This record gives sequence, structure tokens and C-alpha cells, in this order.
Amino acid sequence: MAGALPMAASLYERVRRVIPPVEWLAFAGDIEAILALKRERNAVVLAHNYQTPEIFHCVADIVGDSLALAHKAVTVDADIIVVAGVHFMAETAKLLNPNKTVLIPDLSAGCSLAESITADDVRLMRLRYPGVPVVTYVNTSAAVKAESDICCTSGNAKAVVESLGVARVLMLPDEYLARNVAADTDVEIIAWKGHCEVHERFTAADIRELRDAHPGVIVLAHPECPPDVVAEAEFSGSTAAMSDYVEREKPTRVVLLTECSMSDNVAVAHPDVEFVRPCNLCPHMKRINLANIRAALEQNRHEVRIDPEIAGPARRAVERMLSL
Repeated sequence: MAGALPMAASLYERVRRVIPPVEWLAFAGDIEAILALKRERNAVVLAHNYQTPEIFHCVADIVGDSLALAHKAVTVDADIIVVAGVHFMAETAKLLNPNKTVLIPDLSAGCSLAESITADDVRLMRLRYPGVPVVTYVNTSAAVKAESDICCTSGNAKAVVESLGVARVLMLPDEYLARNVAADTDVEIIAWKGHCEVHERFTAADIRELRDAHPGVIVLAHPECPPDVVAEAEFSGSTAAMSDYVEREKPTRVVLLTECSMSDNVAVAHPDVEFVRPCNLCPHMKRINLANIRAALEQNRHEVRIDPEIAGPARRAVERMLSL
């Protein structure tokens, strides 16, 4: 496109349906710089599905949900990993790559779930429920993971719970994810009271209004949504499962009840699907942008470090999940 730099101009073809030309012109310089810096520094960018399209489709080397990023981070052949996501994701990448430099572009990119529980809370729960294994969602700090038996993601939570072969588990910190898994397994699940500030705001009434306004729409809900929302939807699954559903079923009209950028990123590959876009923004994910990814690579800014006493047991909880 006119006015764009050479590499950025070719990348624009991927995202032209979701990024207006006037916005693209503001992105092109940072994109060219990031691509060059990655080559110079032997760096890769990991981007979560909630990142904006100019990051997800144009500068990221590895993309996906939390489970996919955790799996792929282990095999990264690079000296530097830049995590375009929130802080717990950067910590997980560091746990799995202790000898690599892991950078997060903005230290304040947090998570309401991660902030809802502390390592002390987990220790108190163990005292209250002695002998009950602790399954911890990856949306937690390394310190919380270190107090856990095994981690899970929204994509493998049921499999993780059932892999333990016990009658009941503690599942922390997302109450709604725990309740949604409990509805689909015979294992008794004791939940914490944490909620995702993106997903907790969706309601079953929202879905009914969507169906009235958009006849025939297929509703996909993230399992961090309240159970009545999941029950009302046609399908519930992780962001990867949502993307797979669209690829497999090719619905004429669909709504993804999750963070806003998810629809934009999936829509790039599905021009024939109409994406209805009532969504909720994650203010933490949106702290990551091209400018601070570029600054992270230029200045080695915001390196992630984890206390070795925490890193060891936290790594074991993550690796136990990945071994399933």
C-alpha cells in the first residue's frame, strides 16, 4: 500500500479486513523495526490470542492460548523471548526457559485472576483441606504455582482434574472455570472465588438479546464465563477451541464471548464468516503494543526474573501439566 514500508506493506494483506489503512500507516514503522530487531538479536515474539491483529498476525512468531504458548515455549530456538501477553504468561515462559532472556513489554500488564490469590492463600487452603491436591490455573503468579501440585489451562482443566485419580480437588483461582468443569466431571471440585474481569461481565441475558438481534447466530463462550452463560451458549471452550470450532463448523454468523481481539484475529482467516462483536476489553492485554515490544527489544527492557526457590516447584507444576 502507498506510504508503507516494504515488508509491512506485504503483511498488510493479511489484516486489511480488520485494520483500516490509516491505522496501518501508523503501525508500519514499528513493525519493520521489530522484524529487524528479531533477526539481529535472535529473538522471538510469543503472542496470546487476545493481542491486537497488528501484533498477532504481523510480528508474532508463536501465537495461541495459554496452553499452546506453554507447550511451544519449551521448543523455542532463540536467545530472547518477548511475551506479548500478561505477566503470568511471561513468568511461565521463563519457568520453561530458565537460561533464556524473557522480556515483557509492560510490567503492569497484570491479570485479575492472578491478583485474586496469593501463595499464603494456597497454604491456608491446604491446611483447611489436608491431603486434597491443588490444581492451579496458569493465570496465576509463579509463587502460587509453586504451592500447587499441578497446573491447568481452560483447554485441559477437565483432563488435568481427572488425571489425578482422586475424589476431590482444590481448583484455583477461577470460580467459574471450576464450576464449569465440575458440571462435566464426577470429581468434587472445591473452588476459590477469583473471577476474570473480562468474562465475568457476560450474562445469559446478553446471549438471548444477541439471538433476538442476530437470528441464527452461534454463540461460543469461554469457560471463564459464569455457568449460566456457558449453559446458554452452543459451545464452550478455550480460545484455541473456539478458533477450531469456527474452522471446523464454519458458521454463517458467530459471536465469541471473550476478549475483543479474539474475533478480529480469527476473522482474518475466515472472510465468509460474520463475526458479531459484543465483547469485553482486557485492559491488561491492551497494555502491550508495537511501541513497547520494539522498546523491549531495543533496550532489553523488563526482563523477567524468578526467585530460584519459587522457580523450581513452580516449574514442576507446569511441567506436570505439559506431560499429560
